[in-house]
Amino acid sequence: MMSELRHLIEPGDLTNEEMVELVDLGLEMYENPKKYAKVCEGKILASLFYEPSTRTKFSFDSAMLRLGGSLIGFADPNSTSDKKGESLADTIRVISYYADIAVMRHPKEGAPLLCAQYSEIPIINGGDGGHQHPTQTLTDLITIKKYKGTLENHVVAFQGDLKYGRTVHSLIKTLARFNTKKFILISPEELRLPSSLKRQLLDKYPHLVIEEVLHLEEVVDQIDVLYCTRIQKERFFNEEDYLKLKNSYILTLKSIENAKEDMIIMHPLPRVNEITYEVDDDKRAVYFDQSKLGVYVRMALITKLLGVDIDVRG
Repeated sequence: MMSELRHLIEPGDLTNEEMVELVDLGLEMYENPKKYAKVCEGKILASLFYEPSTRTKFSFDSAMLRLGGSLIGFADPNSTSDKKGESLADTIRVISYYADIAVMRHPKEGAPLLCAQYSEIPIINGGDGGHQHPTQTLTDLITIKKYKGTLENHVVAFQGDLKYGRTVHSLIKTLARFNTKKFILISPEELRLPSSLKRQLLDKYPHLVIEEVLHLEEVVDQIDVLYCTRIQKERFFNEEDYLKLKNSYILTLKSIENAKEDMIIMHPLPRVNEITYEVDDDKRAVYFDQSKLGVYVRMALITKLLGVDIDVRG
């Protein structure tokens, strides 16, 4: 798998089999981290963050360091030749000589794809605008596999901002490939999943069941995976609309008192006030472990894109 030059720009770049392989390898690394502590010794990850990120950047940095590799890069584009007007194509050509693999976050949709066309090393999209965030999807998949045992045949509910949430869009398209039993969409009218995406899903998977409701309590007893999202202030064109919707959903222990005992509660983080702190201690709340698991699935991705023989070097 992935022995030739490969990039990860969107979840569709990976087959279902490759996703499962990465998830399983990530779980193996999670259970046996010392075994993989030196498999990327001598390799360099270029961390190219053109917009702020806490979890994604640190998760990739942590992943490479845990594999024994090294880091170069930046988290402030104002300190780079970008300020002098250098093109992304030229930047990545040069970075290809300095590093073995690169992760890029960029505010402009399509920037990582452009770089992949000029790069001599694997490019990983760490999030481009409101477009794609494929390694968040891998993080979500590894969490579902760890806690539910399989990626298939679940009732998955998404609650919150389903209109602008790129993590929701990537995950729902990916889970549709894994025979999800039913999707339940919980959002205000203003933040519903785009109808174009719903049509795309139903055209491709005619047997898919999608139910839309306004309140979690109507459906909570059906749910296997509850994926909560933040109402994203930065996506609104005016503050008045944001203020009207920002408290649409606040998950409390009372909200889930009729939920299944083995339901899991996920969130891509950061949260603002959509999940109360009292829920953190509930055994079904897995969102902090979800963030931890993201490091290990990114470790798996780095080794596979680099073509590291982990059986020989581990």
